[in-house]
Amino acid sequence: MTSADSAADSTAHSPSASDPDSGSGSGSDSTGSARLRAQLDTLTTEAFRPELAEIDRLETLEIARIMNAEDAAVPTAVAGQLPRIAAAIDAIAARMSRGGRLLYTGAGTAGRLGVLDASECPPTFNTRPEQVVGVIAGGPEAVVTSVEGAEDSEELAARDLDRLGIGPDDTVVGVSASGRTPYAVGAVEHARRRGALTVGLSCNAGSALAAAADHGIEIVVGPELLTGSTRLKAGTAQKLVLNMISTITMIRLGKTFGNLMVDVRASNDKLRARSRRIVFLATGASDERIESALAATDGEVKNAILTILGGVDAPTAEKLLAEAHGHLRAALEAATG
Repeated sequence: MTSADSAADSTAHSPSASDPDSGSGSGSDSTGSARLRAQLDTLTTEAFRPELAEIDRLETLEIARIMNAEDAAVPTAVAGQLPRIAAAIDAIAARMSRGGRLLYTGAGTAGRLGVLDASECPPTFNTRPEQVVGVIAGGPEAVVTSVEGAEDSEELAARDLDRLGIGPDDTVVGVSASGRTPYAVGAVEHARRRGALTVGLSCNAGSALAAAADHGIEIVVGPELLTGSTRLKAGTAQKLVLNMISTITMIRLGKTFGNLMVDVRASNDKLRARSRRIVFLATGASDERIESALAATDGEVKNAILTILGGVDAPTAEKLLAEAHGHLRAALEAATG
């Protein structure tokens, strides 16, 4: 998976003595565990729901209906945070337009969701693998296997980001359902010290992660159907927000023309067919004209559309797009005067 490989080769790390959740340092293991249990007791995502205590005795269809009803509440929770999400996206797009990168950081399910979203950007928007990166605690191995202790280390997060050379034009999005995961909080704090833009995405109100970030986004979806299983509603909420972050950022960067993915990378037969269809939808040109335009522009959908709608040749289309920083609409306006 491209984005996982682009992330630093994180390795499992023993919790540091400074970690409040590690149970090490001045207190004993039992004291640390008690402290962690007390923290979890305060989290909405960890709350026990007594009305579901006998869910295992229900018919399968009834359980499915309950889950479906639970999931239906997630978009409403996301809607309440749309102004914060939009503000974060505008800030991210501004940094990326200057050549910055978008990095998702997290552990477990949250980290995997970041890796997933990042890995889908190159084929969808023709981004370079290093432009949108998923950094998961424990490294690529943690995508499919639990890496013991990795999520508990703020130091590990800092090292992973330093390996990637995090800087002022970059954005680091820390993702954690609880909002207290040391790896995610540590990543955001370290990135902020390096001058990067930071976003904290959590599913609990008043989270440490949101407080640590320039842009805090808290999607409170309530307790899970299975106590503490935050891959359910919390995971769904996180995926919806990550979809928005990557998609709308790419719209702002000119990766689309209207709602057409004009920067799609035609890496297989399906995408090559989609490329032809996108050019048709944008131009209404004949199949012969579309094939000719794609051949002249080495299969670049955006360039092919510009040659047809702007009435320019391939070299001119490339020049106009470069001057418009890849924005097809602006290049087309320049071509047509």
